[in-house]
Amino acid sequence: MILSRGRGYLFIHIPKTGGTSMALALEARAMADDVMLGDTPKALKRRRRVKEVTTAGRLWKHSRLRDLPGLVEEEEMRRLFVFTLVRNPWARMVSYYHWLRAQSFDHPAVLLARRTEFEDFVAHPHTRASLGAADYGSYVCLPSGAEHCRLFLRLEHIEEDIAPLEAHLGFALAPLPHVNRSARDADWRGGYSEASKAAVAELAAKDIARFGYRFGPE
Repeated sequence: MILSRGRGYLFIHIPKTGGTSMALALEARAMADDVMLGDTPKALKRRRRVKEVTTAGRLWKHSRLRDLPGLVEEEEMRRLFVFTLVRNPWARMVSYYHWLRAQSFDHPAVLLARRTEFEDFVAHPHTRASLGAADYGSYVCLPSGAEHCRLFLRLEHIEEDIAPLEAHLGFALAPLPHVNRSARDADWRGGYSEASKAAVAELAAKDIARFGYRFGPE
């Protein structure tokens, strides 16, 4: 999450959508008072600035709009250029699963991924409940409930979608740096069975329909 009052934007970082690349591009042109939460170099250095801030929800890398009152109130949110990245849900699920398997902290999703094969992970009630209830739009809903997002950037079509953001900033961001990329990014479809493909289609139906995603090549 990055809040730049100087440039009038608020970047909401949805997990596993390429947001770290965006954060790095934004922090390369960061202003002195930008609030940055995450694991990029400047965000780590600036974390202490919000150490004493109490917010409505968790204040961290993947905070949603409704988490932020206490740091930024709804009236101000409405004035800001709020934007976020989204990603093909089938690709995102593969990325999420393998990321979880590489973790060691104590969390139900980590334990589940480490103990199950991909198809069982996708079909598990915990996965379906956690991801099925968190469509992309839910990250950019104001505390009052209304969605407020000036721009959804599709990771797969970032060059097509980025113009409104660059116009707001007054400078170019593209091409974004490619970080946290693995060989799976190119061949994620190979890990799917018909059952797991259908399971993701069901739990991410809202995002698939809204952003025109499909299982085949983009």
